[in-house]
Amino acid sequence: MTGTPNLSAEALAALPASERIRYRLVKARKRHHANDNIADFVEPGELDQLQIEVQAKMQEVLQALVIDTDSDHNTQETAKRVAKMFLREVFAGRYDQAPSVTEFPNAERLNELMIVGPITVRSACSHHLCPIIGKVWIGVLPNEHSNLIGLSKYVRLTDWVMSRPQIQEEAVTMLANELQQRVRPDGLAIVMDADHFCMHWRGVKDMESSMINSVMRGAFLKDPNLRREFHSLIRGRD
Repeated sequence: MTGTPNLSAEALAALPASERIRYRLVKARKRHHANDNIADFVEPGELDQLQIEVQAKMQEVLQALVIDTDSDHNTQETAKRVAKMFLREVFAGRYDQAPSVTEFPNAERLNELMIVGPITVRSACSHHLCPIIGKVWIGVLPNEHSNLIGLSKYVRLTDWVMSRPQIQEEAVTMLANELQQRVRPDGLAIVMDADHFCMHWRGVKDMESSMINSVMRGAFLKDPNLRREFHSLIRGRD
């Protein structure tokens, strides 16, 4: 961001971890929305410091909700648990580097449709931080130049992308971008079907509705027969 002052190493070290990380992001003109990965800007030891900050802020939230955490044994450790949950678990995809994915060449020149799924996914709505829980199916049409990755790597990459606050439409697109870059297939298809607890838990409290969306690229976008084959194969396999 233009106009951001240059801080000395001593001045930067005196800032809270969250401000140091934000300073680096702003200086580098890097976006840091809820669904962005910022691992490159978090230095060793800072995630522990960030967790302590979040815990302190969460304790303030509990106090603002007029919850007596001193005498209520159920909430005495809630701020600590929530901070750990946010940073190390449900939002870990923001702070962790991408999982290591071994890629190997398509030596046998495989060019038939491959489907991975259903993969159970857990995410969070960035509007209310309520859970999004559902399943993802991935269809890949490789070519002789594609990089092939193991089945478990699809799961790990999917979990890494989904473990952030976001909206479902953007999450599926981000996952498609990651896989497109790594595998370089002729065609890529992703379908996600998920329940949104911002509807189940609040608002209209609709317990039946779910959201299904998809991303189709390459051959899946151009060939309706391939799309039909993909959808027919995943139908009923949840």
